[in-house]
Amino acid sequence: MNFSRIVFFVSLSLLGSWCGGAAAFEFKNNDRIVLLGGTLVEREQKYGFLETELQLATPGKTLSVRNLGWSGDTVFGHARSYFGPPAEGLQRLGNHLEQLKPTVLVACYGADMPFEGLIKLPAFITGYRNLLDLARSKSPNLRVIIVSPPPFENMGTPMPDLTEANVELGSVRDALKEFAAKQDATFVDVYELMGAGKKAGATPKLTDNGVHFNEAGYRVFVQELLGALQLPKVDVEQPLAKQIRATVVHKDFLFFNRWRPANETYLHGFRKHEQGQNAKEMEQFDPLVAAQEKRIAELKAQAVPAEKLP
Repeated sequence: MNFSRIVFFVSLSLLGSWCGGAAAFEFKNNDRIVLLGGTLVEREQKYGFLETELQLATPGKTLSVRNLGWSGDTVFGHARSYFGPPAEGLQRLGNHLEQLKPTVLVACYGADMPFEGLIKLPAFITGYRNLLDLARSKSPNLRVIIVSPPPFENMGTPMPDLTEANVELGSVRDALKEFAAKQDATFVDVYELMGAGKKAGATPKLTDNGVHFNEAGYRVFVQELLGALQLPKVDVEQPLAKQIRATVVHKDFLFFNRWRPANETYLHGFRKHEQGQNAKEMEQFDPLVAAQEKRIAELKAQAVPAEKLP
């Protein structure tokens, strides 16, 4: 038996009805995929399930994935703005999108709206539209996937009861579904796919605090997301998948330090007169990221496509 080729037994999850009526999303060879959102998106790079499963579900295709998630961020760019107004955050995001030139944007925003107040929902949708306009100005042929926020998890006492927040999150989902249709974007209703807050508590728990996913939560979230896009299901416990996931996590760590250095203010901000000359060192991360991406492609090539299984 040739152990250099690991066979992945794959079964299709035909959940296209939850994509807002859209056809299955087609990832194309040489797609440059950018993940955009708040805490949910940023923390995914700690686990690497999304890219691992996406890569293995698309044999024969070269895909590049970059995570631009920023904890606490909104469609207005609040978290990205550092010390300035939100417009500064959007400008920073625009610069990053200009560099990456994505062909596919996977965006997930709106988990903050039940706590902000649904009276702000129209402004949220307007902000989302402006955000997509910005992204499309950098990549005119951009294909967009809008993902609804997943439901919150009730952890029981002493954690707060999030039942009402989940009800309001349903209203956010409804608004996003309508918005996605107007934007000619694929919509994935992860809120409904993960139970809309009505399922009994999971074992093990899916979140650390009712809001932020742990490893188990990201496993479920990614499976539902990619299943809704009608991609084959992948066994992430297979040895080759584990190797790919470790490489993905390391690649994401390097890229994070490339675009969000800890001393950003000194390198690019209002104190760059002190250490701005060192900003050129950020480019030294590029070959390191590229090397990890090459390794992912090499490992991916070892997986046997589903259609070739006996």
